[in-house]
Amino acid sequence: MLTPLTVAVAVAALALAAWCGFAAYRDQPTKDWHFAGMAVVTVLALVQLVVGIVQLARGERPAGGTVVFVCYLLGVVACLPAVGLMSLAERTRWGSATVAAGAVVMAVLQVRLYDVWGGGGHV
Repeated sequence: MLTPLTVAVAVAALALAAWCGFAAYRDQPTKDWHFAGMAVVTVLALVQLVVGIVQLARGERPAGGTVVFVCYLLGVVACLPAVGLMSLAERTRWGSATVAAGAVVMAVLQVRLYDVWGGGGHV
């Protein structure tokens, strides 16, 4: 797995979490620019999914198991769209808080992906 890409996704997710957390602190629902931020982080996750699948197709194998690795990749991609939809249903500060929490989960999933791949030993 590409460690710089994993770090980039984690940092972008944490930046989104801080941004949406600040909106929740200011008693604001998610706005259009929050959704633009979610889209950027989701595109990074899609790039990570493609890179992971290409590496698997080239014969590289994660230390933690292929099925677990692919499930984590799919979970990362689905994370922000799911919380984005939930934030649309909750048009209060709690919608922003939901996105912030989902972005933190996405960053934690990056750490787990790194571990499942084998600690970055396979580049």
